[in-house]
Amino acid sequence: MKPPKYDDWRNLPEMFFERAAELADKPFLWAKKTGAYRPLSWRQTAQRVSALSRGLRALGIAAGDRVALVSENRPEFAIADFAVMAAGAITVPTYTTHTTRDHRHVLTDCGAKAVIVSSASLAARLLPAANDAREVRFVVTMEPVSEGAGLTVEIHSWDEVLTLGRERPDDVGEIVARAAPDDVACLIYTSGTGGNPKGVMLSHRAILFNCMGAHSLLEEIGLEDEVFLSFLPLSHSYEHTCGQCFPISIGAEIYYAQGIESLSANLLEARPTFMISVPRLYDMMRQRILHAMRREGGSKEKLFMKAVELGSRAYERRGGLRLTERFYDFALKRLVRQKVKERFGGRLKAMVSGGAPLNYEAGLFFTALGIRILQGYGQTEAAPVVSCNPPRRVKLKTVGPPLKDVEVKIAEDGEILVKGPLVMEGYWNNREASVEALRDGWLHTGDVGAFDEDGYLMITDRKKDIIVLSGGDNISPQRIEGILTLQPEIEQAMAHGDTRAHLVALIVPDPQAVERWAAAYGKEAKLHRLADDADFVEWIGKAIERANMDLSSIERIKRFTLAHEPFTVENGQLTPTLKVRRHNVVRIYGPALDALYGR
Repeated sequence: MKPPKYDDWRNLPEMFFERAAELADKPFLWAKKTGAYRPLSWRQTAQRVSALSRGLRALGIAAGDRVALVSENRPEFAIADFAVMAAGAITVPTYTTHTTRDHRHVLTDCGAKAVIVSSASLAARLLPAANDAREVRFVVTMEPVSEGAGLTVEIHSWDEVLTLGRERPDDVGEIVARAAPDDVACLIYTSGTGGNPKGVMLSHRAILFNCMGAHSLLEEIGLEDEVFLSFLPLSHSYEHTCGQCFPISIGAEIYYAQGIESLSANLLEARPTFMISVPRLYDMMRQRILHAMRREGGSKEKLFMKAVELGSRAYERRGGLRLTERFYDFALKRLVRQKVKERFGGRLKAMVSGGAPLNYEAGLFFTALGIRILQGYGQTEAAPVVSCNPPRRVKLKTVGPPLKDVEVKIAEDGEILVKGPLVMEGYWNNREASVEALRDGWLHTGDVGAFDEDGYLMITDRKKDIIVLSGGDNISPQRIEGILTLQPEIEQAMAHGDTRAHLVALIVPDPQAVERWAAAYGKEAKLHRLADDADFVEWIGKAIERANMDLSSIERIKRFTLAHEPFTVENGQLTPTLKVRRHNVVRIYGPALDALYGR
């Protein structure tokens, strides 16, 4: 396979069609059908992209028009995405968790001319919004949907538009050639932890430049016949670039995961070489592995924990392991680490973590078990990756050096500033926010950080999320929450205390730990009932006391209260990339949190 030529490709569809012509009948996109993964070849995918693109233009889509895309991770997402861009239009990927109100905001804000939606359940929330959005001319549905009463917007089936396109002359190559590198390829709306999301304008050049940076970073461990497992929402720039566009640029295969409950099985089926995800998933995987080992008990648990201990020591100790430890550690590679690798499919080259700070303990855990984990940093406005740890020189407490040809500097107030072709064109229809974010060519990230002696970037926190106590102390809530959730009793946590004298926390107990505790005490494992149980509250309190031992005096949690339910995307308390929506959580639990300060 020819090496990627990022500097020569003018746009993303050109990249895709060139790779498709080169790889032809090799497998490309894998999805679960009738109980097993089945592929579309590169040729089949290209034929559908071309036909759908022509069909969309037959229905009136023109260069520069915005087409919203609402779909789970599946082959049709990639087909629709590249078909829209191949028509000269702009893709607007939208979260599947959006409410009708959310859809209405995005469709109205971007002036979408059309919408492509996957399933009936998603269409139920989308169609009323599309009907209300003045600019929307038609909706394309991948699966049959019920149109509902009172809808006037045109609805076309996926197969209908494909057929329409196949009947038209094949002029897609001519249309693709017209798209300039600086043309907007997609509008990606930031999920945001507060306020209405803004549409980030990302050019073809920005995404191709990001792919080039990823290639430069990873080529030291070899990039050939790669397989990616797509898990994060493709509507987020992290997965859109790193889990779709980058794999296409290197001719990789993409498997689509079915969901978090099926992830373990999908790992064994896909056997990926790379996995892209967020810290929350790695924390969950760590907890599940530890829980499974505790269930096993006996010699298996002891050997496993010894592998973690020696692997951690080998990473953290500058001089490495002693001679006797090396012999023991070598034996553990076969007895423990190889079996752990097999749980991930057996050929994983690296797991990449981004979107939020990775707990050092989680990173150390996987490193100790021989699973390479690379923490990176970025944001949607940077297409999205700014920096990442190189595979052979990992520093777990950092997010690595900037990618190739990316300029990063630290402002006087500690804010991270970024410059380069990866930076967005601005926010759609929001000049004020664009001017604020882009000053003198530098993207003002809103994140605080510093460089270490090796030029690796370290993130302190997000400026707007920093808690300032009444005494003037600045505190990172994400660091505290990360340490709290390392306790086996705690599933999720949110620190609170801006303008207050000290910190309090909202705690979501770990369900499995709750079940074990309830069984031991002969009580019902219902969180709403246990919240008033003195023994249960004391049990959680001891977990917080342990966490406090790893925190400075100003960071320690003085009091806590329990949440009624977990933070989820569905209840609006997490973003689709699993960050806490602090303003939503505070709106619900504000009175309970405020009451803690009066005790």
